[in-house]
Amino acid sequence: MWIQGGKKQNRREERKKRKPIIKYRYIFYLVFQIGQGTYSNVYKARDSLSGKIVALKKVRFDNLEPESVRFMAREILILRRLDHPNVMKLYGLVTSRMSCSLYLVFDYMVHDLAGLAASPDIKFTLPQVKCYVHQLLSGLEHCHNQGVLHRDIKGSNLLLDDDGVLKIGDFGLASFFDPNHKQPMTSRVVTLWYRPPELLLGATDYGVGVDLWSAGCILAELLAGKPIMPGRTEVEQLHKIFKLCGSPAEEYWKKSKLPHATIFKPQQPYKRRIAETFKDFPQSALRLIETLLSIDPADRLTATAALNSDFFKTEPLACDPSSLPQYPPSKEMDAKRRDEEARRLRAAGSRPNGDGARKTRTRDRPRAVPAPEANAELQANIDKRRLITHANAKSKSEKFPPPHQDGALGYPLGCSNHMEPTFEPPDPSSFSTVFPYDKTAVPTWSGPLVDPPGGNQKRKHKSGRSSKQPSTARAR
Repeated sequence: MWIQGGKKQNRREERKKRKPIIKYRYIFYLVFQIGQGTYSNVYKARDSLSGKIVALKKVRFDNLEPESVRFMAREILILRRLDHPNVMKLYGLVTSRMSCSLYLVFDYMVHDLAGLAASPDIKFTLPQVKCYVHQLLSGLEHCHNQGVLHRDIKGSNLLLDDDGVLKIGDFGLASFFDPNHKQPMTSRVVTLWYRPPELLLGATDYGVGVDLWSAGCILAELLAGKPIMPGRTEVEQLHKIFKLCGSPAEEYWKKSKLPHATIFKPQQPYKRRIAETFKDFPQSALRLIETLLSIDPADRLTATAALNSDFFKTEPLACDPSSLPQYPPSKEMDAKRRDEEARRLRAAGSRPNGDGARKTRTRDRPRAVPAPEANAELQANIDKRRLITHANAKSKSEKFPPPHQDGALGYPLGCSNHMEPTFEPPDPSSFSTVFPYDKTAVPTWSGPLVDPPGGNQKRKHKSGRSSKQPSTARAR
């Protein structure tokens, strides 16, 4: 299989190339880019044989370095294991003649939840919110039952089609897990705004609670109309969590074995303020959010228990996906483009006109700011801050000021880092065709956290990637 750039081929050349290979190869014509991640780009594409529109996820191989291949291989194994209406299905693999790239073939989804939530003309009703969250929890229930942690639940990874069906996508940070045979895992996962406190405190022994915390953030965000804890750094994110969800009790700190627990412990305890902050939410929604956003992961519901909560049993009930409104195509990238255009117009409106008067500025509604990607801080900056914290006890009060001294905090800058899994992949040459595959897969455990391949260094200033390899135990 191979990929062609459709814009560079005229129709005559296209017909010539199709005729001799139509029985032996599939050709996908790239239409345009619809998404971008730490390791991959996603394109809207057209199958030249059937005319079907698909999504192609291009995995960057970086000269076939082993770590890059392992990273891709684990995502493929995970996708092969999963089979559920609310989880994206991997239909096949495509290789390219023109580059050492691998393309994963998925159904094309016209929306993502982040793009819809950020649209100025869209306001979700309670039945619609219940419909979306029920589908999210159903997909998570299947993942967890199959021994898979997603580890990056956020709006832009929740994809929607025109029939209102929500599917969990982007398993690039996902991992296999076995609650009966726990292995250390990296804490450098989950996008910052949706990252639970135990990961921010350095936990390497965790389970399904990390995905359920993110689901609780999504539920509250859909009801509130904006992200509920948009932190810019890990320290600020912990601060926002403690302000909203309360700081852990003294017993939690005493029994905690987390590596950074004492460093980030606030000098004065914070009270839990979820009910006070979201007093306009339905009581059944508040109860579910309170449980999902428990500081102690042992107190959070499982996906199955959340699906059986009163939130989905009280009126108004969740609507049927087919009854959801038909929205124009909207993805997180569209929201970013709208924000950039709004900033451009505001900048133009602030300039004086020919008469010396300023132009009227367009009113801009509050909108959801796109979240930074997972692992948002440079490891070097974190290490430096920890050294300063150890050396100067006063820094604790500066990091976590008493509630009456707390000041306003600003908006985030998007950036990312990542962990690399270890897995002995099959020979890349075996990925030369679309495959029919077996759903059974053997769980594999990833290895140490390592630096990204050198080919991505040019993006370092944007992504905030670590320049050092942590000398930690094996993590996955």
